[in-house]
Amino acid sequence: MNLSGEIRPSLIELKSLRSLDLSGNSFDHIPIPKFFGSLKKLQYLNLSYCGFKGAIPPTLGNLSNLQFLDLSSNESQLFVKDLEWMTNLVSLRHLKLNYVNLSMVGSHWMEVINKLSFLTELHLEDCGLSGSISSLNSINFTSLSVISISGNSFWSKFPIWLLNLSSLVYIDVSSNQLYGQISPGLGELPNLQHLDLSWNENLTGSCSQLLSGSWKKIEILDLAGNKFLGTIPTSIGNFCNLKHLDLGSNTLTGSFPEFLKEIKNCSSEGPLPELRYLDLFGNQLVGKLPERLSQLEKLTHLVLSDNKLQGPIPASFGTFKNLNVMWLGFNELNGSLPVSFGQLSELVVLAVDYSRLTGILSEEHFSKLSKLKMLWIGENSGLVWNVSSTWVPSFQITDLSMGSCNLGPSFPTWLRSQKELSFLDLSNASISGSIPKWFWNISLNLQYLILGDNQLQGTIPTSIGNFCNLEYLDLGSNTLTGILSEEHFSKLSKLKTLRMDRNSGLVLNVSSTWVPPFQITKLRMASCNLGPSFPTWLRSQKEVSQLDLSNASISGSIPKWFWNISFNLQYLSLSDNQITGTIPNSIGHITSLRVVDFSRNNLTGSIPSTINNCFRLIVLDLGNNNLSGKIPKSLGQLQWLESLHLNHNKLSRELPSSFQNLSRLELLDLSYNQLSGKVPSWIGTAFINLVILNLRSNVFFGRLPSQLSNLSSLHVLDLAQNNLMGEIPATLVKLKAMVPESNKNIYPLYDNVINSGYEERLVVIMKGQSLEYTRTLSLVVGIDLSDNNLSGEFPQEITKLFGLVALNLSGNHITGQIPESISMLHQLLSLDLSSNKLSDSIPSSMVSLTFLSYLNLSNNNFSGKIPFIGQMTTFSESAFVGNPNLCGAPLVTKCQDEDLDKKYSVIEDKNDGGYIDQWFYLSVGLGFAMGILVPYFVLATRKSWCEAYFDFVDKIVKWLLRGRATYAKGHLRR
Repeated sequence: MNLSGEIRPSLIELKSLRSLDLSGNSFDHIPIPKFFGSLKKLQYLNLSYCGFKGAIPPTLGNLSNLQFLDLSSNESQLFVKDLEWMTNLVSLRHLKLNYVNLSMVGSHWMEVINKLSFLTELHLEDCGLSGSISSLNSINFTSLSVISISGNSFWSKFPIWLLNLSSLVYIDVSSNQLYGQISPGLGELPNLQHLDLSWNENLTGSCSQLLSGSWKKIEILDLAGNKFLGTIPTSIGNFCNLKHLDLGSNTLTGSFPEFLKEIKNCSSEGPLPELRYLDLFGNQLVGKLPERLSQLEKLTHLVLSDNKLQGPIPASFGTFKNLNVMWLGFNELNGSLPVSFGQLSELVVLAVDYSRLTGILSEEHFSKLSKLKMLWIGENSGLVWNVSSTWVPSFQITDLSMGSCNLGPSFPTWLRSQKELSFLDLSNASISGSIPKWFWNISLNLQYLILGDNQLQGTIPTSIGNFCNLEYLDLGSNTLTGILSEEHFSKLSKLKTLRMDRNSGLVLNVSSTWVPPFQITKLRMASCNLGPSFPTWLRSQKEVSQLDLSNASISGSIPKWFWNISFNLQYLSLSDNQITGTIPNSIGHITSLRVVDFSRNNLTGSIPSTINNCFRLIVLDLGNNNLSGKIPKSLGQLQWLESLHLNHNKLSRELPSSFQNLSRLELLDLSYNQLSGKVPSWIGTAFINLVILNLRSNVFFGRLPSQLSNLSSLHVLDLAQNNLMGEIPATLVKLKAMVPESNKNIYPLYDNVINSGYEERLVVIMKGQSLEYTRTLSLVVGIDLSDNNLSGEFPQEITKLFGLVALNLSGNHITGQIPESISMLHQLLSLDLSSNKLSDSIPSSMVSLTFLSYLNLSNNNFSGKIPFIGQMTTFSESAFVGNPNLCGAPLVTKCQDEDLDKKYSVIEDKNDGGYIDQWFYLSVGLGFAMGILVPYFVLATRKSWCEAYFDFVDKIVKWLLRGRATYAKGHLRR
């Protein structure tokens, strides 16, 4: 009725009043009148959502006949300090206090409720209750059918006493902090129709046991957002009345879906005949999508995303008649999108993103999708969009995500018809050319525009300001050119994220007094032209959390005001500019910083000791500047630091012992400085997570500490160009991360600074040249101890580091020989042992190093013949020069034994030839003699054989003579 104003006490004159319903009115924050407690015959009182404010009067406890009480409130405007007055409501059956502030009632509120013996429904949603739920020794409200206490902050086990209430029809304890094991006995409540345990996050139990209970009436089952384990049992198909099933965000396993096997306990054919909502998101289900899932004819919501499902999407999925939502993304599905999807006339949301789909998407795929509003097919690089330039879709889309699909080369013209777009992602979609003019008037509702990582050209018009609701703009990594002026941003007051980076032809040209209409949170304009002076308009931006102005042609010093720009700044990159001056102490004011990258500038002075105030720092990159002085001890207080680059500066003195506190450090690059002292032994004990250690080109001296072998995660060890001495420790064989022959291309830092734009990099000396590694850095496994004063024999133990990709021990005084076991380094790409004192022969086993592409054994004392076969034939003379006693190809020097071998070979040939001639003639003579004498002796000793033999010879001779005479007569006639 929208009533308001005063409620007058004259209302109590209605002595026989039994029902009072004022819900949904607007009483403008007045308190609930105390005189309501005088309406003694009231059985029904509903004051919900009508604007009352303040304390609920205890006088309501006088209503002993009250059976229904609803005081639900808007925004917790009502509160209660004590519930004792409720114990007088002896007739109460229905109690609803949703959104009433009960945070002050103490921990015994359940004992008070338990005294209401006739209570059948209890609703205490979002009431600010906390602590544990009391364990009731005896239950008085034995007729309780509904309990809804969701949205509170209970830190408690699931109330086990609920299992004793066979009358329960409805249980909702969702969105609390309940924990512990759920008893399978919950599945034995015979009348339960609604069970919601969702989003407690720490409830656990066996899904197969719980869902194998005797529920016959269950309609709503929501276990999402917990830690339920096991498989989905086949018996769930017996839940003939089930309409809503949500098991998302658990750790369920097994093939999918076992519960769709043929079960005929329901009156209709097939399992789950009433199911409308199925959500199995975020589990670990495997296997293929079953064809018979399409038999769930009443299904409206199908959510199977973020599992490990494989195989093609069945064509039968295009036969759902009532389906509104289909989420299949974040799986390992392959094959093409079925053309039958074009028949899903009720579909509103279709998401198949982040899969492995391939094939062509045509107009037929969308022929009847007139109700489609959200289409997410991004991150399927094998999908090709192929529609005519005149196609006008039947739908009006609001959310379109097609990133990393093939939409190009031209800009999709069909978008011209879409006037309701609010989210558009066409990033990395192989689109080239300029953005058409009509696009800038496409939709006034556009909030997210992502066109980055394409080959877009041309300028950005000022009409981009038409997108006045734009919050997220990404045009980065294209080839856009032209000037960005104040007019481009004049209407973008809601803009929060702006990415224009890697468009080297873009120039930002605004006045020094410009104050943008927006408050940006993420700004990435790397490799644009913002200079030469520092952008003064940033002074007005107080909400920045990510700022990347690297390689932006900025010169001069950083202004003082910048260090108070934002107390939310987490990512700051000013690298690859021409910034001069010092890093001020005021950097310590920005305590929220997690990534600082000032590398490749012209900064001077010392590292400020106040940087320890930035205690959240994960990455600190000050490399390639002109910083000098000692490394401040305060750096050792950055206990979250994982990556530290101070390379290519002029830093001196010893490493501070406070570095021992940097236990999370994964990358330490101090190369090309003037640091001195011994390599600290505590590096091997303090940096247990270290992946890369680079102390190259400093003035470290002394022996290599054996404790370095404790660095079990180390991939790269570079101590080259120092003054180290002594033997190479045999304990290096304990560098466990260098033992596996394969390494995953995953670098831990990316998890911590994800989406920030920071890219880890390291220059590695390999194959005789400087190579810079970024995203493939974790694939590099190498040891470089070159250009020191190391001595002793070649460490045979190093050949047990089977994952080595690069090994450089050149420029030392190492003796002994290369062990045959070096052939075990199957991954080796680069081997440099030059300028040492190695001797003996080059092991023939090296020919099996099939990956080896760089070899330098020059300037040693190797002797003998080079094993110039197999992989060794790929190396030139320069790899072996400077070894006077080495011979054979590819060297010009021939081995002496090669001429002797030839001489001996000729002599042997001659001798062998004489023996052959003598035996040949002897055997021929013997054969001829035997051929004559053997028949003679046989015929002489056997008279019958002799007569038969000569008779046979006579016949042959006569036959030959007869034939000759016949031939002669014929010849004479002719």
